[in-house]
Amino acid sequence: MHTHIDQATPADIPALCALLSLLFAQEAEFAPNTEAQTRGLTQIISNPEVGAILVARNGDEIAGMVNLLFSVSTALGERVAWLEDMVVAPQARGGGIGSQLLTQAIALARSQGCRRITLLTDGDTEAAQRFYSQHGFTRSNMLPMRLSLGE
Repeated sequence: MHTHIDQATPADIPALCALLSLLFAQEAEFAPNTEAQTRGLTQIISNPEVGAILVARNGDEIAGMVNLLFSVSTALGERVAWLEDMVVAPQARGGGIGSQLLTQAIALARSQGCRRITLLTDGDTEAAQRFYSQHGFTRSNMLPMRLSLGE
């Protein structure tokens, strides 16, 4: 089946929440929360200045997604992107959908004037690290740190 990549719409949110539940169930720092994910996805889809969500469609089914958030780097003096979430449905893995999504996300970031894309991946997910390396991402010397400001 032919995979088509395009921008997510509000009608896609339930399927995107299902994909995010798969992603967050395997991540150490996050847990699936459909209500929270729906709020976040709605904010991104309804405000292109905040970011963009690309989806991989196989017919009527969403097989994967990638989420970019936009910011400004004072170090570069330019717009940059944060690759927040990327997930391909288990039954669709191994067919190149992840590469298609990432290639389109990189092209979208460039078209939005972004000079850099940053992402985080779990330290113990070697397959994900290899995947991103194959697409030109390199390890940064920066150490992520977080402060929770709420629940």
